[in-house]
Amino acid sequence: MMRKDEGDQIEQVFSGGALRFIRVNAQDRFLHKLRGVTDPEDKRKIIGTEFVRVFEEESDKIEGAELLAQGTIYPDVVESGANQSATIKSHHNVGGLPKDIRFTGLVEPLRGLFKDEVRACGLELGLPYNMVYRQPFPGPGLGVRCLGAITRDRLEAVRESDAILREEFRNAGLDKKVWQYFTIVPDFKSVGVRDNARSFEYPVIIRAVNTVDAMTATIEHVDWAILDRITARILAEVKNVNRVCFDMSPKPNATIEWE
Repeated sequence: MMRKDEGDQIEQVFSGGALRFIRVNAQDRFLHKLRGVTDPEDKRKIIGTEFVRVFEEESDKIEGAELLAQGTIYPDVVESGANQSATIKSHHNVGGLPKDIRFTGLVEPLRGLFKDEVRACGLELGLPYNMVYRQPFPGPGLGVRCLGAITRDRLEAVRESDAILREEFRNAGLDKKVWQYFTIVPDFKSVGVRDNARSFEYPVIIRAVNTVDAMTATIEHVDWAILDRITARILAEVKNVNRVCFDMSPKPNATIEWE
């Protein structure tokens, strides 16, 4: 449930250094657990549980691996209902974790920081700029951008449309201006026309927001020419899609992610 080519990119960044990097391809395992599940909270908790189980199984193969380190940040904690706040949604690394974790403990050095503070720490530590300012991505991945019950065709539509959006934003210089941008594919279809015949396919929804701390967000007013180009490419290149929409909702009332 990662973005297009993302597993390869992460492996390239972390391999060959001081870390012993181990990659586990567990897509089929996650999709099996999520089959038919529609409720966003259930999806997040299933993903959180399976996330930990994969780490437990891999850690059992390594002597002395007793701690699980996570990149939990403060908005994750707030939205998950910790610290006596109302639960907006359970982040997989907070409210979505199982209670029976086999690790000795969790290591969460960023838990009390907002996103802008995390990035300041990254630069101070000397991490590459492109890594520090990489697009924010939810822990459950594309699983919460494939709305409703996850299917392979919609998951692929999210992945391909997201890749087009990111490429076109980069070409237009918006990747350095817009805080977060991505696509969503809901679990319903609409009537359209393809090759002079009726089509009944999914819509793709574009989301582009600006924020500092991820607690509130405003909409980026993207130039129509850019949106026209993105729309044309998605409709031509992404299977099972016949409509493109743009989300105009700020946070609040909407959250940045849809699920």
